[in-house]
Amino acid sequence: MIIAAWQEADVIGHTVRHALSAWRQRDFTLYIGCYCNDAATIAAVMEASSDDPRARIVITQNPGPTTKADCLNRIYAALCDDEARHGRRFRCVVLHDAEDMVHPAELAVIDRALDHADFVQLPVRAELLESSPWIAAHYADEFAETHGKSMVVRDALGAAIPAAGVGCGFAREMIARIAAQRGGGRGPFAAECLTEDYELGLLVTREGGRSRFLRVRDEQGALVATRAYFPARLEDAVRQKSRWIHGIAFQGWDRLGWSSGWVDMWMALRDRRGPLTAVVLACGYALLLAEGLLQLAASGGLSGGPVMSPLLEALVVICLVSFFWRCAFRIAFTSREYGIVEGLGAIMRIPVANLISILAGWRAVSAYVRTLFGGAVRWDKTRHDAHPAALAFRSEAVL
Repeated sequence: MIIAAWQEADVIGHTVRHALSAWRQRDFTLYIGCYCNDAATIAAVMEASSDDPRARIVITQNPGPTTKADCLNRIYAALCDDEARHGRRFRCVVLHDAEDMVHPAELAVIDRALDHADFVQLPVRAELLESSPWIAAHYADEFAETHGKSMVVRDALGAAIPAAGVGCGFAREMIARIAAQRGGGRGPFAAECLTEDYELGLLVTREGGRSRFLRVRDEQGALVATRAYFPARLEDAVRQKSRWIHGIAFQGWDRLGWSSGWVDMWMALRDRRGPLTAVVLACGYALLLAEGLLQLAASGGLSGGPVMSPLLEALVVICLVSFFWRCAFRIAFTSREYGIVEGLGAIMRIPVANLISILAGWRAVSAYVRTLFGGAVRWDKTRHDAHPAALAFRSEAVL
């Protein structure tokens, strides 16, 4: 398991401590990549690992911050050195982020699935924050639907599965093959890409490997998934999502092109619709505002009411029915994971999610245009200061 950590002193200790306690297996190594100029994170990892032989700290040669992929490649180099030193090769490589709370059954599920696959992705479960019932909670709505419906359909169709960067396991030979394709000893992760994990998952299919997305539950009925808190502030959410749009929509188009198969082509279109979605949403809300002003003027006798053709009326009805259809799905998938109250709340959060998409799309377009004129690709790191394992530990202490 490999984790890149830059200025993650607030959460990395909880991640390491929980992983080492939740995973009872002895035959794995937890690699944590830290930077030479980030003493706080290094100290947090050392304290949390408590001399556990399964934990290994890898210090990068270059001062931070670099890109996440650069740190992951440094960890991969250390992993290869350990294999050569001990004359033993790992079975798989599992990716996680510094703020993740792992499930105890994760390693067993990934290990069994890799008997018949080269890459396995488990769901992500966004945890709710009482302090952010709108911004942070909209991630719960989106992941509940995406990892409960879209990715399941993708797996059933045999389409390429993008890696989420957390809760994903790669067969060791597949990682080595991708690293060899990049050449020059750079490692399997694209340091110049903002969404190196997404790209890595798609490259598995292009290398002839098989990918799987698995939704399984443990003996208590809990979903085997990675739990994490997501940004609670509007600015942080926009920054994170703009990085996703820039990396997936723009860099994905530039770096990966388009697949020849119709299934993967359709999925690529869905993945890369972020900028277009932002434009359509912005126009939709502008038209909604304009229509409201016209109706207000008509009710005051300042203008005549709007006249719609039969075709336009039919399109409006189709859009309205489609909107209710989408709302029903959003309620259903959010309710399944978080209860009916949050399911109904998901409808109220749709405008919030749309606002974030509009702002993130505009920010991503601006960043991409700057790169076209010679600007450097800038990696905006998401700041984390809360961890689900910390809350669980406090609850157990109270009990």
